[in-house]
Amino acid sequence: MLSTADFFIYTKWMAIATLGAAVVTGLAFLFQWGIRFRLVGITGFMGVLVGGLFALSLAPFSHGYVPGSTRFSLVYDNGGNQLVIAVAPEITEAQLTATLQQASDKFFSYGRLGGASSSMLVRARTIIHPEPGVSQPLFLGELRRQAIVNPDAEIEISLNRENLQILQSSIAKNS
Repeated sequence: MLSTADFFIYTKWMAIATLGAAVVTGLAFLFQWGIRFRLVGITGFMGVLVGGLFALSLAPFSHGYVPGSTRFSLVYDNGGNQLVIAVAPEITEAQLTATLQQASDKFFSYGRLGGASSSMLVRARTIIHPEPGVSQPLFLGELRRQAIVNPDAEIEISLNRENLQILQSSIAKNS
């Protein structure tokens, strides 16, 4: 994945190329070339690309890795402050906590939240099969993240211990 430093290097080279195109465009007007107006469009578009690359060099868009987290998939996202992830049935409590934090970090942005008292809610669930042909969804836990005051300090994780016990007994029964 490209870093912000890579985008800054690309911005620098694209800006140099844009200045070169501007010089060629100036020469086209000076010598009355037939493609001078096309060169104006090309130079303008290159300027837009420089602006976009510069914006990408300012904003970090990579997310950190939370040690101990496992793979998850997004099941539901209302586009605002609630989302549900699915985890593997073999997950442990420590892995569940880390995975909830990882999902919160991956999907958090200030644009998702509306209003001054908004918080983000990430819920984790899995599906077990108590008997052949029967699927039972289990809600395992949730993470609530207060976004406005200090996003890193206001994280509340609550695990559903009953369902975790059901999950462990289901794994033991199926093994």
